[in-house]
Amino acid sequence: MSRQFRTGRSLLGAALLLFPAAAACSPGGGGASADRHPPGTVLRVPEDFPTVQRAVDVADPGDLVLVGPGTYRESVRVTRPRVVLRGTDRNAVVFDGGLKLVNGVTVTGAGGVVENLTVRGYLANGVLFTGVTDEKLQRHGAGGSAYDPLDTTRFPAVEGFRATRVTAYGNALYGIYAFDARGGVIEESYASGQADSGIYVGQCRPCDTLVRGNTVERNAVGIEITNASENLTVVGNRVVGNRVGVTVNSNDLESLAPQHAAVIAGNVVADNNAADSPEQADGGFGIGIGIGGGTGNRVERNLVRGNRAAGVVVTDPPGHPASGNRVTGNSVTGNGVDLVSSAADPGNCFTGNGPSTQSPPELERLAACDAAGAGPVPAGRAAGVQAPPGTAFNAVPVPPGQPSLPDPHAPAVPAVGLPGAVDPGSYPLPSGS
Repeated sequence: MSRQFRTGRSLLGAALLLFPAAAACSPGGGGASADRHPPGTVLRVPEDFPTVQRAVDVADPGDLVLVGPGTYRESVRVTRPRVVLRGTDRNAVVFDGGLKLVNGVTVTGAGGVVENLTVRGYLANGVLFTGVTDEKLQRHGAGGSAYDPLDTTRFPAVEGFRATRVTAYGNALYGIYAFDARGGVIEESYASGQADSGIYVGQCRPCDTLVRGNTVERNAVGIEITNASENLTVVGNRVVGNRVGVTVNSNDLESLAPQHAAVIAGNVVADNNAADSPEQADGGFGIGIGIGGGTGNRVERNLVRGNRAAGVVVTDPPGHPASGNRVTGNSVTGNGVDLVSSAADPGNCFTGNGPSTQSPPELERLAACDAAGAGPVPAGRAAGVQAPPGTAFNAVPVPPGQPSLPDPHAPAVPAVGLPGAVDPGSYPLPSGS
């Protein structure tokens, strides 16, 4: 496969339209933002505040904005640091964009948390964590196709973020989106029906980010990593029934290329051939894990099966040769072609991935890890697969109910000091069941 494994960033740009006037449907805090209250106060919606935005505007660092059951037709902006936004019931607290609002919840305050709620029907993102704060720039697209890469000196990454038990479905770009953000965790969440990616981590170095225990299905791409490097760990996720499972990319539409040094381990990446999903912008279909220009990544102990074009594929997009990637100890079976390398750099290696079909033939012998190899590696190819027409992002079925936090009234825990120690080796190869 010669195409770069990236999705529809040309649709709206990387951090586009974060705060348009139309999205600011809730009034700001006004004079209420000057109210004083004890640290760690619980601000309840709708009991104490008529809208979520009103409560967020009053919140001080360490406060908990606790949202009761209901449908909230708001675009919420969390700009103050260490604010925790939590629903009392993950399935009954619903932020609904109504196909009119752009973003569900945008967090630019350091250490912000979004947890135990649902976001749906937004024209861009369900939940966005970002250091981009210039509203005028954001309206024109901050980094993306037809734009200059984001100035990371002017807009340093937001430090500290967490999304826990968030359900995001039927949004036009990303479900949970961390862009220009670092020191974070995306965990135990569910994403389906996004027209681009269910979960996206982009433009961070070092990322210091953990993506664990999530379920992503029926998206154009399940989990996407672009120009996101160093201490980025993607473990224990279920990536099943998307068009493309996991992509690891370098490109020049964002800053901080090339992407490097991520670990993808202990995930189930299976049957990513879903016709009942939005179309993938570059036409990709039937791919398990695709590395497009990524460097120095480790792909290990993943179960990768039933992807009609390719299980694991490493390729070179224009200007970004893939190099130094290690694909080891995975179970890669029952794909169109299990292991594919079309990358020119001989430094990519493949070892111990089970009985597998390989392109070029004998790939694991020619490009064995921790060995000299057997010479130049000719370009391989994935199986030819015709992508079926996609569905509209808002037509993907409503997902089943997802597990809520066991105690939604527990004290707030801001996103400070994350992700902590991460041991990818503790995530074994998933069973075949």
